Parts: sequence; structure tokens; C-alpha cells
Amino acid sequence: MNSRIKKFLSYYKPYLGLFYADMACAFMISAVTLVLPLCIRYVTKNILDGNMANAHQQLYVMGAVMLVLVAIHTICNMFVDYQGHTMGAMMERDMRRELFEHYQKLSNRFYDEQKTGQLMTRITNDSFSLSELYHHGPEDIVISMLKFVGAFIILINIDVKLTLIVFLFLPVMAVYSFYFNKRMNIALRKSKDRIGDINAQVEDTLSGIRVVKSFTNEPVEERKFAYENNRFVQSRKEGYKSEAYFSAGLIAFTQLITIAVIVFGGAGMLHSSLDLADLLTFILCIGILIEPIQRLVNFARLYQEGITAFDRFMEMLEIEPDIQDSADAIELAHAQGNVEFKQVSFKYNENYDYVLKDISLDIKAGEYVAFVGASGVGKTTLCSLIPRFYEITRGAILLDGKNISDISLHSLRRNIGIVQQDVYLFAGTISDNIRYGKMDASEEEIMEAAKKANAHDFIMDLPDGYDSDIGQRGVKLSGGQKQRLSIARVFLKNPPVIIFDEATSALDNESEKAVQESLEKLTDNRTTLVIAHRLSTVRNAQRIIVLTDSGIDEQGTHEELIKLDGTYANLYNLQLKI
Repeated sequence: MNSRIKKFLSYYKPYLGLFYADMACAFMISAVTLVLPLCIRYVTKNILDGNMANAHQQLYVMGAVMLVLVAIHTICNMFVDYQGHTMGAMMERDMRRELFEHYQKLSNRFYDEQKTGQLMTRITNDSFSLSELYHHGPEDIVISMLKFVGAFIILINIDVKLTLIVFLFLPVMAVYSFYFNKRMNIALRKSKDRIGDINAQVEDTLSGIRVVKSFTNEPVEERKFAYENNRFVQSRKEGYKSEAYFSAGLIAFTQLITIAVIVFGGAGMLHSSLDLADLLTFILCIGILIEPIQRLVNFARLYQEGITAFDRFMEMLEIEPDIQDSADAIELAHAQGNVEFKQVSFKYNENYDYVLKDISLDIKAGEYVAFVGASGVGKTTLCSLIPRFYEITRGAILLDGKNISDISLHSLRRNIGIVQQDVYLFAGTISDNIRYGKMDASEEEIMEAAKKANAHDFIMDLPDGYDSDIGQRGVKLSGGQKQRLSIARVFLKNPPVIIFDEATSALDNESEKAVQESLEKLTDNRTTLVIAHRLSTVRNAQRIIVLTDSGIDEQGTHEELIKLDGTYANLYNLQLKI
């Protein structure tokens, strides 16, 4: 808990100057608010009684003083509203950046278990709640405490008995507030989880909107959304109910205090223990006393929302990346491309069976190796272990004789290029997406990479050429065009090790031919690992590795495996019949 408090306060550190200025203005706001009733008391008790020779002059002087105080109050309020909110927004920005950077460090294993919508909620909605707390929290506390203490001092100097009557209400108010605060906290936590579920549902539906439309299942998605939407409303109703009890109860207490002051203060006037000027000042100060209570009501709401958001924020931030650089990780400049598996075993977590078990394999630099086998035998998983997208359970993987766990993640992945079946292109232009392989690439380099990937011709046919916008996830391009852009991206990266994950399995024959030509250019003088679904595409591989549930079943060239008449031959002959 102490570490979380320190973490919470640490976000003020870059903005301490602005924070102290904000607090100074909050102090001035409180001081002016307290001084104004005293000015009114002075006017009603000293000037308006008619005993002062220069009463008119004194009245105008006090009017001028009060105008100056109002000007100071206004300027300080403007500073607090503008600069205070700006400080909160900058702190929100810092937290959002830290969480986003942390998301980048987490492994594929983490994302396998998470919903994107929930992660988005923690970085957007939750950080906004924290911004409000960071700004209004200290300000509300300072103003409330100063006004409360100041009003108490003024009140007790006017009438001790009447002040004690007022303060008899406070312990009851405190107990009442504590109880409903706790209920608000529970409800707010639930509602934040529910809005995350809504985001997750929306993200899931919109990402698959073309599938939804193709199956005319809009009503199904609407029902799923309505379910999550109604759950959110129910959680908000619980929160609003607690907040209504909390807020209305405190307002009722403040009204009871005002009635008590009028009744008992009036009785004091009847007994001549209190004059009209003192009663007027007392009522004005009760207003000042009530305002901090209302601020504290607001602070309680901000606190519950903010702390709930901070707890959710810290839950993410405290998740340690399960794949990290070792303390003495080495930087790999440019790998030759020798890859070796030594008794490698892997399972996704303790509750799962082994996907791969005791795999030993030696791949030479520049060798073209294909992995084939039935779905689910671990072909993609095996190749995902090389760039350490997942951490192996047992054994070792070596790159140029160095254990990949001893190589920095950045330099390891810089030396590996991946072309996946499910291509991901970012919203933006064609040029932007190719440049992703090398962010400082020139236009000439981008164009050369596109030519090597057989993409230049279709790019030039587009209205804006390389500056053509491709839409979200490249929806304006065909499957073959998207695949060639992903290959151009890898050409630009120019890594010594290339992994193709069934890169042509979803393409038509014409697109497959164009992509296949691009792939063959890319494999020159590189270690090439191909995960193949269509066995006809890997006939030219120098070595074909046949994987089964029990590990490596066969390996050799296409001709050798056909002659062996084993698992590979059966798979190949089966595909020929289809």
C-alpha cells in the first residue's frame, strides 16, 4: 500500500511549481471567502450604527477593499480552473504514456488472456478519472480545510454555545459519509469493469463487421451489445443510488444546521446574548461552513472514481513482463542466421499440455527449411519461440551459437523478419506501412523494396501511388496486395532470418504466384523458415521438417520424403486428390 501511495504522489513531481502555485491560489480563495463576512460584519456593526463621524468615507473604503478582494478571488479562481486542469491533463498524459509503454513490453501470453476493449478502458476512461482527482483533490482539501477551520474560529469567537450546537451534527455526518462512501467505491469499481466490457464488445463487433454483415447477424451483435449495455446501466444505478443517499443526506444535514442556527441564534437575540450583526455574520459563516462540506462531497466522488481507476491502473502496471532482457544481455549486430533448437519443450501455461516436447533441430545459415504437419501440431508455436514471443518451458534456442535468452530482445527481433498469414497493416498510406520495416528509410528505398516484392506496379495504378490511403487494416486492398506490402516491409528491414507463417494459404492462384515470386527473392542468402499449409509451395525447400503431436517425425527433401512413403507422402497425396 505504501508503495502505491508513493507511486500516486510521484506524478506530481514534474509539476511541483505549478502545484504550489495552484495551492497558493486555493489558499487565497479560502482567505478571501473568510474575510468578506468579516468585512460585512465590520460594516453592519461599526459603520452602520451611525456613531462614526466619517461613516460615508469608511463605507466607500470598505467597498473598495471588498472589490479588491473579489478581484483577487476571481483571478485565483481562474488560475485554479485553467492551470489546475492543465496540470491534471499533463499528469493524465504521463500516466497514459507510461501504461502504453508498459503494454508494449508485455508478451503475447498476456494478450492471449486479455480483451482489447478492457485494456483501452484502462488507458482512456480510467486516466481521465485520475486527472480529475489529481487536480481537484488537493485543491478541494486545501480550500475545504481552510474554510472549515477559519469558519470555526470566526463562529466560536461570535458565540461558543451556538458553535457547539452546530458541531454536534458533525460526528453523525462523518459516520453517514463513511458508510455511503464505501458503497460508492464498490459500485464505481463494478461500473468501470462494465464499461470495459462494453468497449471489448464494441471492439470485437467492429473488428469483425464484415463477417457480421456477411452472415446478416446484426441482431445477434445488437443483443450482445444490449446485454453489456444493460449490465453497465445496472452497475451505474447502484452507484447513483449510493451517491444520491450520500449527497442528499449531507445536504439535509447542512440544512438542519442552518435551521438550528436560525432557531438558537434567534433565541440568543431574544435574550440579548447575540445582536443582529453577529447573527448575520454567523449565518454567512454557516454558508462558508456548508460550502466545504459540499466540496468534500464532490471530493469523495472524485476520490472514489480516481482511486478505483488508480487501482485498475496499478493492476496493469504491476504485471511484470514475463519476457525481459537478462541483466547482462548482449547486443547482436548482424546475425549470420544459424538457428539451433536443443531439447526444446513448450506449453502455454501450467494447466495446458506440452505443445512441443524435446525438439532438437539444427538449421544452418542461409538454409531454406519448411515445417509441415496437421493443424495444431505446433508449427507456428515453434517459429514464435525464435523471436521470444513466448518463453520456452525447457531447453534452449541458439542463434549463431548464442542462447537467445542472453540476447537483448530489440537486437534479437531486429535480426528476424516475419511474414504472417493474417497481415496487419496500419491505417495510413502505403508508404507509411512499408516504411514500418525501417523507419528512417528514404522514398527510393521504399520504392526499391516494393519492386522486389512485386508491389510497385499495383501501387502505381492507385490514384495517389505510394501516398494512397489504405484504410483501417488495409481494407482498400486485396489479400494478395496486402501480403506483398508485408513482404516489402520485410525487404526493407533486411533481416538475416525470415519466417513465413503460411503466407500464401489464403490467396487465389494469381495472387499466390505473385507473392511466391516475392518470397523467392526474399529468401536469397537468408535463413528461411516456412510454415506451409499447401505442400506444393515448399517442394523446393532444402529441407522439410514433418511435425506430429510426438515431435519431429520426418525430415528431408521433397523427393526423399516421397520415397520414404510416410507421413509427408500421405499428406502430399491427400492434397493432390483435393
